[in-house]
Amino acid sequence: MGRSSNRSRTPIRRKVRKKGSFFSEKLLRFSLITFVIVSFLGLAYHYREGLAYYFGFKSDKIRLEKAEAKRISDVRNYQILENHQGKAIGLDVSEFQGAINWTSVETIENSYPLEFMFIRATAGKDHIDGKFRENWLGAKKRKVIRGAYHYYRPNENSLEQAQLFIQTVRLEKGDLPPVLDIEKLPKEQSLLKLKLGLKRWLKAVEAHYKVKPIIYTSENYYDDFLKEEFSDYLFWIANYNFYREKIADDWLFWQFTEKATVAGIKGNVDVNIYNGDVEQLRYITVE
Repeated sequence: MGRSSNRSRTPIRRKVRKKGSFFSEKLLRFSLITFVIVSFLGLAYHYREGLAYYFGFKSDKIRLEKAEAKRISDVRNYQILENHQGKAIGLDVSEFQGAINWTSVETIENSYPLEFMFIRATAGKDHIDGKFRENWLGAKKRKVIRGAYHYYRPNENSLEQAQLFIQTVRLEKGDLPPVLDIEKLPKEQSLLKLKLGLKRWLKAVEAHYKVKPIIYTSENYYDDFLKEEFSDYLFWIANYNFYREKIADDWLFWQFTEKATVAGIKGNVDVNIYNGDVEQLRYITVE
């Protein structure tokens, strides 16, 4: 074992900052920041009229663009409704519409009688729509034909989703068949497993209500993923494109807009056309 030796160490002198220097630097920094702020405010005040004009112009431009988009949408809505005279017209709503004044919900665009209403009941395996019960009863009091739909979440257990819908929705005579709303592709499962899950949901719900469900989706989703393999189901298709002027023969319902105005409902609302008149619509309801 070696011995430890005592070595003489030269003490290290630390440079001590003078207090006066520290406060001078702080004061200089504060002065620079104050100068920048005052200069900015001075420029803003000097050019206040120009800035007000610019931001006012931008604000007006955005407002006018929105107004023009709404006007074009309204024109299309009227054209579509005129092209489908005699067809049953209806809405679909959820908690996103907020509280609905059901006593005022009578017509679409103040012209076309409301014949049916789809109401979101559930989403995924654990969410009951916050306005479902209120809307479900409101549609009944309004004496419109009502239907309930489930928003399907890929990657969540399909049978648990079906069970939540079944526990939430009690269909009565005259109600529309249950609807499965599928809009998104899975992130954590294959397309094959998605389709298997959809089939399990559909079969479980059909076994409970003794009626075949309807499938809601977009036209692209329908063409690309569902049209062939789910051909024994009836479809409710969403397509808002201007090139589409008529409901397709193989569509049961067509959601043609998401920007309609309805008294009693705040904001925009979806409008749907049934491929038949109201008497034919009653024919597909629950017995």
